[in-house]
Amino acid sequence: MPEGWEWCRLKHVCMMSAGKAKPTDQIMTEPFEGCFPCFGGNGIRGYVDEYNQDGIFSIVGRQGALCGNINIAKGKFYATEHAVVTTLFSGIDFNWSNYVLEALHLNSYATGAAQPGLSVANVLNVFVPVPPTQEQVHIGIRIAESIKIIENIKDEKEDLQTLISSAKSRILDLAIRGKLVPQDPDDEPASVLLERIRAEKEELIKQGKIKRDKKKSIIFKGEDNSYYLQTGNLIENLNDWDLDDIPESWSLCCMGELCDYGNCINVDTEKIANTAWILDLEDIEKDSGKILQKVRKAERNSSSTKHLFKKGQVLYSKLRPYLNKVVIADEDGYCTAEILPLDFIDAVLPQYALYYLMSPTFLKYANRCSYGIKMPRLGTTDGKKAVFAFPPYEEQKRICSYISKMFDKIDNISNSLL
Repeated sequence: MPEGWEWCRLKHVCMMSAGKAKPTDQIMTEPFEGCFPCFGGNGIRGYVDEYNQDGIFSIVGRQGALCGNINIAKGKFYATEHAVVTTLFSGIDFNWSNYVLEALHLNSYATGAAQPGLSVANVLNVFVPVPPTQEQVHIGIRIAESIKIIENIKDEKEDLQTLISSAKSRILDLAIRGKLVPQDPDDEPASVLLERIRAEKEELIKQGKIKRDKKKSIIFKGEDNSYYLQTGNLIENLNDWDLDDIPESWSLCCMGELCDYGNCINVDTEKIANTAWILDLEDIEKDSGKILQKVRKAERNSSSTKHLFKKGQVLYSKLRPYLNKVVIADEDGYCTAEILPLDFIDAVLPQYALYYLMSPTFLKYANRCSYGIKMPRLGTTDGKKAVFAFPPYEEQKRICSYISKMFDKIDNISNSLL
């Protein structure tokens, strides 16, 4: 211990008094002149037990958390029954004493299982190192300055994370509108791809290999040059999507034309090997398209039915779409029924599909169409008729390459600053 410091018990530094309840009709509802309100350990403001003393006071919650302080020369105040009032002796700096009380982690001295509380007598016997008064003042000042710097850093980190998230959202928004990379006139237009896809499906329907979707939705361009969605006899405009200005080589279609949204293979967990990958929602990082962890069946206690997925499929969380949890499977596995394995046709790159599902435009739609208050989900019908901005295949490659490079740069900058 530094020269000039001394060990002593807390009772040699301060006195402690516990608040006591008093009848409601005797409690003042408003502070009067010279009266200061205190806060108890539960954070509830009150005027319960009256103190009329000169000095400097700290308020410690009965459960051991330092929850407030009062620094006055003279006055009257009330403390709740959940508070312990600390009166400092001469020569003890107010700020330093509060930092000491916080550093002691007084909650470790609380007793009682259901409602743990501080025993004032036990706390007053705790040993503390006490520096000279002037050094206490300097320590208090330096700690306050350090805390302010730390809080500023935390605020800057939060601001930076917000900027990073906004930057990535903006990049995705530009990408799905054809404004991120230039168009190449030599690329095969998406409309040609789309017609070929539709023709192949019609042939499969004729051969009886697949059934025609009775709730099929199609998108067409009206005489006013705006896009419309038709489902049966119902026609809706697509103004909310704000995609009227996509490049000429692009097409708008329904996602159900490009993937098997909602068509899943269910597997009983008992039939899954212990070495198999079991993907749950908590394993996916929101907003990043990344997997946080891989857990095998032997490591996870799970009994519910799972969805089978294959390597290369896009795994989309239909539960709470606002969390934006989408990844691409890098191996075969099984996932919770809240995750939909999406098998896009060859004309759609899985990476582009992932970026589209993560875009603010699709998020807005998914959140608007989700059903359920506490556990909102994007249903199969709405998922199938979701608008998909469909670029030429070669442009999808350029878009994905550009986004990947930009996201890597942003992440590197973020990691170097945080």
